[in-house]
Amino acid sequence: MKAVVYEKYGTPDVLELREVDKPTPKSNEVLVKIYSTSVTAGDWRLRKADPFLARIFNGLFKPTKVKILGFELAGVIEDVGERS
Repeated sequence: MKAVVYEKYGTPDVLELREVDKPTPKSNEVLVKIYSTSVTAGDWRLRKADPFLARIFNGLFKPTKVKILGFELAGVIEDVGERS
């Protein structure tokens, strides 16, 4: 699947369209096939690490947890993980 990924903090130039592995839903998760998404203030703040304290959540020197941005989406459920 394709995703816009960032490996370092900075301007929009750090964003890169890449082919990434399709995730497998874990217990109590669903996989959504996304048809539409948006860019929110949360997305650009994480990309830019603004405010600086955002680095505590996502990595001090580079993003380590969230490398694919996006919080809002529209799509359909494609797969369901196990129920616990």
